[in-house]
Amino acid sequence: VLLKPACSYHILCFCLQMGWGDLGVFGEPSKETPNLDVMAAQGMLFPNFYTANPLCSPSRAALLTGRLPVRNGFYTTNAHARNAYTPQEIVGGISQDEILLPELLKKKDYVSKIIGKWHLGHRSQYLPLKHGFDEWFGSPNCHFGPYNNSVRPNIPVYNNSEMTGRYYEEFEINVKTGESNLTQIYLKEGLDFISQQATAQRPFFLYWAPDATHSPVYASERFLGKSQRGRYGDAVMELDDSIGQILAHLVSLGIHNNTLVFFTSDNGAAVMSGAHQSGSNGPFLCGKETTFEGGMREPAIAWWPGRIPAGTVSYQLASVMDLFSTSLSVTGVLPPDDRVIDGLDLSPVLFNNSLLDRPIFYYRGNQMMAVRIGQYKVHYWTWSNSWEEYNTGINFCPGQEVPGVTTHTQEEHTMQPLIFHLGQDPGERYPISVQSEEYRDVHRQVTAVVEQHQKDLIPGMPQLNMCDLAVMNWSPPGCEQLGKCLKAPESNPWKCVWPH
Repeated sequence: VLLKPACSYHILCFCLQMGWGDLGVFGEPSKETPNLDVMAAQGMLFPNFYTANPLCSPSRAALLTGRLPVRNGFYTTNAHARNAYTPQEIVGGISQDEILLPELLKKKDYVSKIIGKWHLGHRSQYLPLKHGFDEWFGSPNCHFGPYNNSVRPNIPVYNNSEMTGRYYEEFEINVKTGESNLTQIYLKEGLDFISQQATAQRPFFLYWAPDATHSPVYASERFLGKSQRGRYGDAVMELDDSIGQILAHLVSLGIHNNTLVFFTSDNGAAVMSGAHQSGSNGPFLCGKETTFEGGMREPAIAWWPGRIPAGTVSYQLASVMDLFSTSLSVTGVLPPDDRVIDGLDLSPVLFNNSLLDRPIFYYRGNQMMAVRIGQYKVHYWTWSNSWEEYNTGINFCPGQEVPGVTTHTQEEHTMQPLIFHLGQDPGERYPISVQSEEYRDVHRQVTAVVEQHQKDLIPGMPQLNMCDLAVMNWSPPGCEQLGKCLKAPESNPWKCVWPH
């Protein structure tokens, strides 16, 4: 019998495009993540943890709904197998029909706050406080820029339902030096929120989503130049320090034994950005934007002193969508029964180190590209990025070209899929021979799982098809009081072009 302990406090640290190989505990040679390494030593490490999509926005939608992006609408049908997200010009956002985790936690009187990047739509009807969160400090989009505010506005930073400034204006990011105090601001917001709720003895959910490790990467003055890995390493060191402070704060308040903390990343390291602006995916193939292991396998740690056995490693195949179901389980909230929930309740894994039998589906846009069952991964489609992009210097798999695998055209392998044993071949370099009995056995087993998945799949209405310059962040709520409203161009919608 599994007795599920009640969780009064819940913190999810969801960092941007940190790679599996960025943590010392996973073998990063600089060993510059001491706090995350200690968190793993005190909790449970997941070497087989996956995002639901190799790009930021869809993975965040999956995290908060417990559903694949192809179900919750965070994908595009404008072209086959294309990654889509929520830039400023996107018209859509998270559907009103989706039920997000903080909405459900209200049933147990949880106070929910998001700090950092939202990325599920920037128009007013899509913002966090319209979807269950009680508080927000952060931005609806990534910190791209600076812009001149005439052709494209700088991204706003919100304090709850109104903007309080813009990136590169009130919230400075020096692209040349990499200096910005944003992570420190996000850390203080998090520590203050924890203190307030603990003092009031209110259960809380904190979704801490800093974006310092996304290009252009940044760090505060104290961390700049500290890392052996360059500016990206500086940003990782600051995030590691911040998570260490959050955990120490829980201990100082005496609430650590009632708090589940989970750390992971939204997609693999953006290796196409180069060594100064991206991290490491360890032994895995390629990175962000791809459905190879480097694009979707993430670092992940669960921490709950006294409840999760310290120093444990779980080989469970797990997903960001499981955090939705697990959060509901440990807080005693039932999941919605009117829709398919793809996330599993990991309580048996966390508390008993059980192993649950389940597949991992690798989607790119509207296409299931691959599936993993046990140690085997089966590719039905392969694609890195187009020859057109590659020939301009955009390389999703730098130094890792595998003939017939990292293809620059979309290649279908449905009739004879590529199969890899990830235990023996984590880099997906040596397909199992189609003539072997091993291949036939795996193919037969996986085919049944895939056919059932496709039979039951009802895709959601795609939310990422239309773009319009008029919907950008020209006049966010609160701009009037700050004198920060900008004139928008006339509406002229078009079908978004997603090149990869």
